[in-house]
Amino acid sequence: MRDTVLERFRASAELKLAVREGFAPLVLQAVAVVCERLRRGGTVFLCGNGGSAADAQHLAGELEGRFAYDRPPLRAVCLNCNVSTLTAIGNDYAFDAVFSRPLEALAGPDDVLIGLSTSGNSPNVVAALKVARSRGAFCIAFTGDGGGAMAEWSDILFAVPCRETPRVQEVHITAGHILCELIERGMFPPG
Repeated sequence: MRDTVLERFRASAELKLAVREGFAPLVLQAVAVVCERLRRGGTVFLCGNGGSAADAQHLAGELEGRFAYDRPPLRAVCLNCNVSTLTAIGNDYAFDAVFSRPLEALAGPDDVLIGLSTSGNSPNVVAALKVARSRGAFCIAFTGDGGGAMAEWSDILFAVPCRETPRVQEVHITAGHILCELIERGMFPPG
């Protein structure tokens, strides 16, 4: 069991090191766009399923609350957090519409959607990206190897070159934390 522990730490660390050079310019581009859209009064919407839903909720909380220091809250909405909306839309329409339907009502050209899916093929996240793009929102996707169907609908794609869900999610949350840190600094420089 000790060998498993050591191997999992090694695999996670090596994967993060493998993507850092390629992800760095994407992170910087995403931070610039998110800050610009927030300054225009936009909102950052986030969504995902399962562990990716937890990551979406976590990152929304970092933006709405604080990441590293006290500052005013940032506009962020996690689409998978409203259970009543999810279940109503899932029941009345389809589960594939649970994120796209709220975006039809809320998203506009000043907004950003961050969709997370380790496969890149979650139908409800793909549908959300399509609707967000059609409404002029900027689309950021966090996926696993290759990007899946989400690649076509994203303006920035963080595709982790791995098919192991836990390792992909570990890179997603690390990149997400870096995004939150730099967005916080960009919007409210520490003083």
